[in-house]
Amino acid sequence: MPATTTSPFVIDVISDVVCPWCFIGKRRLETALARLPASERARVSVRWHPFELNPDLPADGIERRSYLEAKFGGPQRAAAIYARVTAAGAEDGIAFDFDGIARQPNTRDAHRLIGWAQQQRDDASALVERLFTAYFIEGRSLADRQTLADIAAEAGLDRSAALAQLESEDGVAETAAAERRAREIGVTGVPFFIFDGKVAVSGAQSPEVLVQAITQARRNSVPVAEGS
Repeated sequence: MPATTTSPFVIDVISDVVCPWCFIGKRRLETALARLPASERARVSVRWHPFELNPDLPADGIERRSYLEAKFGGPQRAAAIYARVTAAGAEDGIAFDFDGIARQPNTRDAHRLIGWAQQQRDDASALVERLFTAYFIEGRSLADRQTLADIAAEAGLDRSAALAQLESEDGVAETAAAERRAREIGVTGVPFFIFDGKVAVSGAQSPEVLVQAITQARRNSVPVAEGS
């Protein structure tokens, strides 16, 4: 049955907070949404879902240089690869500072925090933005729970409640289940967008592509795989 005009238009975003293309993808999605008529934009509900790029890292992360050595063969090759990302980010108002990152974090706690924030206020986009900014621009540790609680407070959430959630086991099973679901529907890289359960877009595509996907989804295209 076609959605009524008052039904929310849900955009599911599968991402990781240490993925620079996910940060770029978030900004491009915001640009796409800003191009919609106000009446359509008011119906949009963005939901964030976890995808850990480095799930096997220790809880407190690892030294960034060691990570770059293992992933890219060293910081010089990483710098060459990140030059393209830096240029792309600048076009979307992101001043990446990759040299300022001291440790590569395990992001499970960050994803748990995002899930908790969505339970508190439905839209966790402000927290996601602060996490991206804290990591990629300010060089803060996303593996430290005190820092994560600070970031939550900066996004307007209760710091004590955020820290209590992080110190508990709340959200551990839910985060793991969400990541399994993402892989079950074929997600192998992020960012990955699903528009109203109907149209899927992989990668940090241009705002124009995202607007087209929104338009296609509103026309009730063939749904993506069940379980999305």
